[in-house]
Amino acid sequence: MGRSFAGGPGREWRWHALAKRHPSAFLLAAQLLSLLVFPLMGDGSGGRLLLGAVALVVVPLALWVVMRSPLMNWIGWLLAIPAMTLTVLGVWAGYESLLPFAAVMESALYLYAAGGLIVYMLRDQKVTTDELFAAGATFTLLAWGFAYAYLACQAWHPGSFTGIEPGRQRYWLELLFYSFSNLSATGLGDTLPLNAPAKVLTMLEQFAGVGYLATVVSRLIGLTVIAGNRRG
Repeated sequence: MGRSFAGGPGREWRWHALAKRHPSAFLLAAQLLSLLVFPLMGDGSGGRLLLGAVALVVVPLALWVVMRSPLMNWIGWLLAIPAMTLTVLGVWAGYESLLPFAAVMESALYLYAAGGLIVYMLRDQKVTTDELFAAGATFTLLAWGFAYAYLACQAWHPGSFTGIEPGRQRYWLELLFYSFSNLSATGLGDTLPLNAPAKVLTMLEQFAGVGYLATVVSRLIGLTVIAGNRRG
């Protein structure tokens, strides 16, 4: 009985230490685990409730990561508080007209958090374990950020995207899949932009994806190889 009681605080302390050392790992895990929930979403109220619930978990985690980065923390608060407030009002209070504004704020927060992680990864010449987690978390933040931008674009400009079953709005999972495909330059074309705003957002994401892989990821790989050669 005493051993179990003693082990509880010890395990809690280890989790706290792990979260303090590798905050990017928790954000990456939350982003990836949320993918298991997204297939349950449709375009109805149930899907919006699930999306809002995921946002209320991931947005604070993104803010937590921003607070650990060298960028100004108050900007993260200015983005996170309106994003969560608009999400609650839009999803649970029934003010659906606020959902595009919530998507814009969440997009801005995720892109800002991605920028904070990029600054964090570029600030020195060493590659830590958390920076490797940060590389994956940054990719997911960029993908989520542009997916929310696509969601707002579609709400304000109906018919922005087409694909399978043309003529209807794209579901959230379709827009997220499109964002991942676009950011990683895989070239999967089941969703296509139709109007000027959607095409501009698509080009911006393509530019961000190429720039991220060319600068941040290649730099981390190069520094890891150099460190391995020195140890060898």
